[in-house]
Amino acid sequence: MSTADAAANAPRTNHVLVVGGGNGGLSIAGRLRRAGADVAVVDPNETHYYKPLFSHIAGGTAHPREAARPQREVFPKDVVWIRDAVTGVAPEANEVRLASGGVVGYDHLVLAPGIRNDWDAVPGLETAIRTPHVASNYEFDLAVKSSRLLREVREGTVVFVQAEGPASCAGAAQKPMYQACAYWRAAGVLDRIRVVLLVPEPTVYGIPEIDAELERKIEEYGIELHTDAPLRSVDADRRTVSFGAGEEITYDLLMVEPPQTAPAWIAESGLADANGYVDVDPRTLRSSTHPTIWSLGDAAGTWNSKSGGALRKQSKVLARNLAAVLAGDIPRAMYDGYGVCPFTVSRNTAVFAEFDDQGRLQPTLWRSSYKESRRNWIIDRHVFPKLYWNLILQGRA
Repeated sequence: MSTADAAANAPRTNHVLVVGGGNGGLSIAGRLRRAGADVAVVDPNETHYYKPLFSHIAGGTAHPREAARPQREVFPKDVVWIRDAVTGVAPEANEVRLASGGVVGYDHLVLAPGIRNDWDAVPGLETAIRTPHVASNYEFDLAVKSSRLLREVREGTVVFVQAEGPASCAGAAQKPMYQACAYWRAAGVLDRIRVVLLVPEPTVYGIPEIDAELERKIEEYGIELHTDAPLRSVDADRRTVSFGAGEEITYDLLMVEPPQTAPAWIAESGLADANGYVDVDPRTLRSSTHPTIWSLGDAAGTWNSKSGGALRKQSKVLARNLAAVLAGDIPRAMYDGYGVCPFTVSRNTAVFAEFDDQGRLQPTLWRSSYKESRRNWIIDRHVFPKLYWNLILQGRA
């Protein structure tokens, strides 16, 4: 079905329009469709990516083909796909504007467009990322590039950078680092490599129990940790990064997490909070200003740490609340601020950072899941991808 046909034929009775065909968009679409709502999803992408595997690809423990599938194969059953991009929302008219020039109406709108990588937010970074000595695990092609570059290192200085400000699973910048260090140690070259980690916060992650686990691995691998060290600029010609209060390091390889921002059209449509994310009640996930608009995922202005793992609980809450409203009731379900970041700290062990929006541990698997274990790694590397492709995207988990 073409975009024009899909838009023209989209049902209007209890019609829910979802913006974004990623984890949040498809999982909420599947839940709402199973609850009886007529649902359409606006998304231009032909390929769907399971982004948590990007870190494993970069670290050499997953093949790229495992992280990508055709969007048509993973789309929830009986959900209309409008293959277009959104350029704006007219909330007073209950309409969404499309890049093709079309307009789609809605009775309720769910915004799940995700977050965008802002490569030009750091001077020199956009140029540097195109050079042979800079890569990232935050985009599919760059994760593949990272895997090759990290395998080739035998000596020199490798700098890993965690982004300043809100980011999608910000700690994911560290995951390829630990895997690479384990690989270099096994290859007998780790002692010839200066591994540097720059994080913008006062500690390596910000939760004492998680900090202790990560600091133990940092000491084990001999990683040089700089805290309160936001990236200031990159000079690709000189292969230098400046950070913190004017410090500078020369690199042979730079692995960088880009700054990230919400899509600009959210603010341009008058839907944003002070930080540019969708202004929602962080518990019910309903817009603070427009009762027919909802949001979840990285683009939502919630209090939790942004992560794909938070979406599972968010989608359950939002689906229950929107279904209640469609039935003439009020939203009662509450999101508890849960977030999670599984850290692969070797090539076969992981730490699960599970916490609420106050930074308190909130384990869901077992009480000691924040401790390094092979069991954590098996779940992150093998169990979660199967759940994602087979259940989560259909709104069944």
